[in-house]
Amino acid sequence: MGESKSRPRKWRSVCSLPPNSRFGPIGSNLEGRQPVVMSVDEYETIRLIDHEGMTQQECSEQMEVARTTVQGMYDTARKKLAASLVEGKPLFIEGGEYRLHDHNGQGLGRCGRGCRWRSRMTEIEGENHQ
Repeated sequence: MGESKSRPRKWRSVCSLPPNSRFGPIGSNLEGRQPVVMSVDEYETIRLIDHEGMTQQECSEQMEVARTTVQGMYDTARKKLAASLVEGKPLFIEGGEYRLHDHNGQGLGRCGRGCRWRSRMTEIEGENHQ
């Protein structure tokens, strides 16, 4: 009998981990409320499309996956954001199928304006020129 071959995992390229990964209603008792869990790669689609203003196609190129993959992750991420806001549930950002950019000098502009690594390097370069 033949072995079933699964597709190799396609890692999504992510600029960096979010600076904050836990969110919730202020002043509410969160005990017993099941958190909404958004993956890091879903978060990256929200960051690139909604915060950086990229198209889904640009986001897919940035994350090195198909546009349809980005579309699915983005739709799921928006539903999770809405559930957290509307239902007053905590939002946790964790896990997913991603790999972090190595920021080795190639394609430094690829992460978008919100790249924390790139803005830190610009800050350091400015200090060195003074």
